[in-house]
Amino acid sequence: MFATGIDSSAPRIGGRRHDQMELTGHYDRWAGDVDLVKDLGTRYLRFGPPVHRAWLAEGQYDWGHADAVLQRMYQYNIVPIADLCRLGVPDWLGDFQNPDMPRLFARYARAFAERYPWVQLYSPVSTIFVTAFASARLGLLNEARRDERSFVTAIKHLCAACVMAMIAILEVRPDAIFIQSERAAYVHADSPAAIGQAETLNALRFLALDLIYGHRVDSGIYEFLLDNGMTREEYRWFMETRLGRHCVLGTDYYPANERRVDERGRQRAAGETLGYDDIVVQYHDRYRLPVMHTETSVPQGIDGEASVHWLWKEWANALRVRNNGVPLVGFTWFPLIDQVGWTESGRVTAGDPRFAVNPVGLYDVDRQMRPVGAAYRQLIRDWRHLLPAQSVCLLLPIVLPSEYHEPMAQRRREMIHRYYAQRPEDMPDNPFG
Repeated sequence: MFATGIDSSAPRIGGRRHDQMELTGHYDRWAGDVDLVKDLGTRYLRFGPPVHRAWLAEGQYDWGHADAVLQRMYQYNIVPIADLCRLGVPDWLGDFQNPDMPRLFARYARAFAERYPWVQLYSPVSTIFVTAFASARLGLLNEARRDERSFVTAIKHLCAACVMAMIAILEVRPDAIFIQSERAAYVHADSPAAIGQAETLNALRFLALDLIYGHRVDSGIYEFLLDNGMTREEYRWFMETRLGRHCVLGTDYYPANERRVDERGRQRAAGETLGYDDIVVQYHDRYRLPVMHTETSVPQGIDGEASVHWLWKEWANALRVRNNGVPLVGFTWFPLIDQVGWTESGRVTAGDPRFAVNPVGLYDVDRQMRPVGAAYRQLIRDWRHLLPAQSVCLLLPIVLPSEYHEPMAQRRREMIHRYYAQRPEDMPDNPFG
């Protein structure tokens, strides 16, 4: 499955909402944006209603924009990957330190699933680790805190929100498939004295996925969590609420994903040292789930060749992953439209963001196709039938929007619901509920 996405990032930065959909003109040009996806030749679009506009208060929603976009996608038989929470929450909810956030977000996710029961693919909470780290450890976004206890609070609330949303969605759509979108990262030691620093950071990179999938964290990370506010009951709930069987391990890779660290903990960019193919195998070995390359892009450069070269390099990496036996089910260039005043690292551009275009999209903000857009369209045409041809067993059981009401699809949902309803009787009480 080849995909792209409309960036719905809308964190608060310095007390102001930084809304990518507004800055890129998507609210006014949404119909044309969906048409661009159709013309591109891909059937999969990561899209979510802007959470700060759609979620007005507890139990109150404005689905106007989502209704329009999703209806057009339905008409074109484009499969949505519903991106429900990306880097921010509504003003009334506060931030990721709010202990009510997981419980309330699960209700929001259920309301979305009930309104759009034909939507099957979800990224309930995307880029969890980056969101928590940028918001509560680096002080860049949302609550803008810079301490370890705030970071642990943010990441446990985000992970709990994701898990509880998956449970709520499965009650409505039993055959839902959840595609996480987490950064595939690696930290290199600058010297022998920095090996300890690198090992700690390389254990920490798995934290969000460990909690979501119920994978036991390393002993040092467990102590770190308990020292900074996570309770044993919360940790046990994550470990015993395993929903990995419904998931695809979505991994993002950008040039900044690899870092170097010195003995004092100072970091700097390492560039593409190992590359996506090497790093994603480390993630697959840990979780043993189907893998999808869920985000990548770079600025196009002076002549557009930089982004085209990066596309082909990442696609070659993805093919190598597949050829080495890892079940790769999809590839994504993200985003569809250039970003404005914003980069994938979560850093906002100084000054007026309207005049700071980050040229990473398949199309520019005037909706003119960039060279990488033409290259991606051709790549889709040339390769779209190869991955399914490797093995029918690697095909995701995706129901197209036009197939939702077919008897076979209905019978399959009923069968999965009977299976899913057989929950273990000893499931621990939800400390976030």
